Amino acid sequence: MKKEDQARSLLGISLTGRPTWQQFLICSSGFFFGYLVNGICEEYVYNRLNFSYGWYFTFVQGFVYLVLIYLQGFTTKQMVNPWKTYVKLSAVLMGSHGLTKGSLAFLNYPAQIMFKSTKVIPVMVMGAFIPGLRRKYPIHEYISAILLVIGLILFTLADANTSPNFNIIGIVMIVGALVMDSFVGNFQEAIFTTNPETTQMEMLFCSTVVGLPFLLAPMILTGELFKAWSSCNEHPYVYGVLVFEAMATFVGQVSVLSLIALFGAATTAMITTARKAVTLLLSYLIFTKPLTEQHGSGLILIAMGIVLKLALDSKPVPRAARPDSAPTPGRSNGLREEEEDEEKRPLV
Repeated sequence: MKKEDQARSLLGISLTGRPTWQQFLICSSGFFFGYLVNGICEEYVYNRLNFSYGWYFTFVQGFVYLVLIYLQGFTTKQMVNPWKTYVKLSAVLMGSHGLTKGSLAFLNYPAQIMFKSTKVIPVMVMGAFIPGLRRKYPIHEYISAILLVIGLILFTLADANTSPNFNIIGIVMIVGALVMDSFVGNFQEAIFTTNPETTQMEMLFCSTVVGLPFLLAPMILTGELFKAWSSCNEHPYVYGVLVFEAMATFVGQVSVLSLIALFGAATTAMITTARKAVTLLLSYLIFTKPLTEQHGSGLILIAMGIVLKLALDSKPVPRAARPDSAPTPGRSNGLREEEEDEEKRPLV
């Protein structure tokens, strides 16, 4: 079965046969909804309640995912990829999460934001080295990504109470997290590309099942498991917030996987980066915070990056006349120059 023939749906909404802009709008809307709710819940739990138990909350979230996936009707009999594929994927996911959290012991928040905002660039670079993908991007996509990154950094740091504080250990850790992040998105895209029958539910289910045990070691070693268990038992309503957050994030996660399957890792990384800017802008509008000239400059650069990508991607790209070289519907990430035999190369 060819990739373009594979039916795609998002939580019961069929994406197959829809125009590209509708696919993009549906998936992006699901992502923005899920992670805007996630941001509100995190603000409440982490800042208002002062519960900084990220590993434990991720652990609880994983079990909520499994229940929701079961309710969607997915079973292991529907798997089309070997478990070892997801072991590799989950190991990198947990490594990225751990390095990101650990870097805050050596970097202040503005410094971490500066590094994490550049995620889209290493994602694009890494795409050229992933077996089964070997993606190359036109120069305008790199330019739009750089504009987006610089704009987000300017906007984020415009009202920072403290300037970025760098430490060599923290820099090494956050750079390692960025490398792992770039591998994750491209590896997920490669799985969808080389095995088009892979569903978003399989990807999320297997990554969650394999990833949950990886969370136990840091929770036990740091003592977070017992502290979080005790604190949440004293405030059981926190579990209600966590379940609600996990349900919303589940929608966001499935939407992200749909974006990766349809549009690729780099476009998805740009959307997730732009989401940070939208979240920040909404917080300023809702809480009527003053916007400075630096905020405005950041927003202009973000808008320029998005407009540049959308405007140039909408133009037809000349291709050599080959009967088997038609572009995959929904993809707008530049020319696919790899040969057919390389596309079918196994991931593991």
